[in-house]
Amino acid sequence: MAEQVNRWKFVYAALVMQLCLGVLYSWSVFRPVLEKANSWKGPQSIAPFRYSLVFFTIAMIVAGFWQDKKGPKLVGSVGGALLGAGCLLSAFMWQSEWGLKFAYGILGGLGVGFAYVTPIATCVKWFPDKRGTIVGLAVLGFGAGSLIFAPLIERLLGNDPALYADTIPKTFMILGVAFLIFVIGAAQFFAVPPAGWKPEGWSPPTAATTAAGAVVKAEFAPAEMIKTWQFYALWLVYFLGTSVGITAIGQAAPLVKELAAATAVMSGGAALGIMSAFNGVGRLAWGATSDKIGRKSTTIVMFAVYIVACIFLLRNVTSFGQALAGLCVVGFSYGGYLAMMPAFTADFYGAKNVGANYGIVFTAWGICGFVVPGYFAKIVQAAKDAGDVAAGYNQTYITLAGMCVLGIVLVLLLKKPEQAS
Repeated sequence: MAEQVNRWKFVYAALVMQLCLGVLYSWSVFRPVLEKANSWKGPQSIAPFRYSLVFFTIAMIVAGFWQDKKGPKLVGSVGGALLGAGCLLSAFMWQSEWGLKFAYGILGGLGVGFAYVTPIATCVKWFPDKRGTIVGLAVLGFGAGSLIFAPLIERLLGNDPALYADTIPKTFMILGVAFLIFVIGAAQFFAVPPAGWKPEGWSPPTAATTAAGAVVKAEFAPAEMIKTWQFYALWLVYFLGTSVGITAIGQAAPLVKELAAATAVMSGGAALGIMSAFNGVGRLAWGATSDKIGRKSTTIVMFAVYIVACIFLLRNVTSFGQALAGLCVVGFSYGGYLAMMPAFTADFYGAKNVGANYGIVFTAWGICGFVVPGYFAKIVQAAKDAGDVAAGYNQTYITLAGMCVLGIVLVLLLKKPEQAS
């Protein structure tokens, strides 16, 4: 069937929605303010961020199945409503660690998860001919969202502790109203292609066979996917690949403040905004690269870039320029994983059930987000309490570099699942 609609409109709507959802990566701007206002320590201020990531993941699993059955418009709208409500409720619960865990972490995280999967699944189905590029473009906004929200939030919060009791709730209120309008509004543009639709001039690849006579299966249901060893290898690659990025995002503003304040030419929030721009560009750049040289080769290069950043830039930080360079390189490489893994999932397990299948693969990101930043926050806090905060950051990035080496080994083992003929 020839193309009869302008499929690019789905990409534009995806960008608007993902820009809003990218507020999740701006949490480190709130951390020093909440620590001052509430007399919290690092593990307390990062807790709502950790909860938001794990509940983001839980919602992704449910939303993947739901949107495959009911369509993306409804699921995306529910996500926008939950995210907006979570931010509005945070305005009244910001003085309570458990209150923020519930409002921002649980409600907000669920909202982001419900909304996030819908533009990805929609764009994958409309662009089978350029999955890596188009998923990278669709999720570019999520990575780049902090370019807008980090400096905006920092400006709204201000730097006068005497005013935090007013500026913190007002900031959450403004965010909540904005998300109710823009996320729900963007969801109204999503739709799935009709049965049998394909882009004009494009033909789906024929089923491949291996030398041993096994057929490379085209479409996998979720229950079939989790029976393949490739699923677990892909899951671990995702976990390891996002560990560096999520940790650096959660630490960005504190790292600049604690290690590079003397030479800083901008605030931690502004630095996080620049990092997010590289995160967003990385999603498009790595996604497009993977369409040309393959997912495996691209993923290996991304792990190698991580290792360089961890060992040579984010270890032994002595200046703001070094810190910013490290954060930007990490952000650029991290963005690639969020673009690559939906395409990897569709390549291995087909586009028909990509919403549900990617929701399951995405649990790697959520579990990583809950476990890894909290673990390294405790290491940094312990070093800070001992009077040598730099040692905590050094230990963090040396460990993460080692995790990247393991990731490269796993990628080398990956190949498409087979079904005996």
